[in-house]
Amino acid sequence: MTTTPGARPSRPRRPQLNLTVRSREQLSPSMVRVVLGIDEPERYTDIAPPEKYVKLVFLHPGTDHPDPADPQDGSGRNPDYWELKETLPGDRQPVTRHLTIRRYVPERHELWMDFVLHGDEGYAGPWASRAEPGDRIIALGPGGKWTPDPGASWTLIAADDAAVPAALAVLEDLPESARGEVLLEVDTARDVQPVSAPEGMAVRWVFRADDAPGDDPALVRAVREAGWPGAPEGVQVFAHGEREVMKALREELFTRRRLERDQVSLSGYWARGRNEDVFQAEKKLPVGQIL
Repeated sequence: MTTTPGARPSRPRRPQLNLTVRSREQLSPSMVRVVLGIDEPERYTDIAPPEKYVKLVFLHPGTDHPDPADPQDGSGRNPDYWELKETLPGDRQPVTRHLTIRRYVPERHELWMDFVLHGDEGYAGPWASRAEPGDRIIALGPGGKWTPDPGASWTLIAADDAAVPAALAVLEDLPESARGEVLLEVDTARDVQPVSAPEGMAVRWVFRADDAPGDDPALVRAVREAGWPGAPEGVQVFAHGEREVMKALREELFTRRRLERDQVSLSGYWARGRNEDVFQAEKKLPVGQIL
């Protein structure tokens, strides 16, 4: 990698993963699971954080062409993302969307990804709703940062539906001795899924449909009403979801509960009224800052 004097070094390129759909499962009216096989398993390097993600790549129609490096391939094999990124004009650039890896199954070289469905808007949800075995897609990654402390005395996991896959991946990473609460916000009771948890981790679903005008968001109320221990020592929190809801949790976590920042993973996954491109751009601005 080369840099221009005085310029910020470019980020290392994440490896391209060529994925093939193996199955699709409807988990609830608002969420579907797509199981994807990794075509070249040697390209995938797993990471420690249970909350890991990839960037799914969506190509403009007509871009998905046979790989010219493989004369035997006339099937429309995925092209090289980085080559497309460097050569296509702006209006033909690939579109990327962050998606949590719900589970990596190494013995089968497959990734599970759970998608929230929002009708025909956007890229990821509509693609997942129509995905069929044999369909192919490009991903970049994985990435991820936060790993729970197995020695924590009390753990709070709070997430809306966009972050439920990450929350459940974190929950599965906790030891059987873990104690705490899991608060999951979805639209209605129809969106509830079965959840396995350590005996000491109480799981509670909360519903946006129950919100009345002027109420705090359901997830904020649930965090406030959780069975917090009396002292902050030994507590850890994973709270991910809509950006403004995450901002609303700061007073509860840092002022009322007196937690230090290194005890909390607080992250916005999306922002109401913003598409993904605007949301990602705003992360660099004051409006996009959570911590």
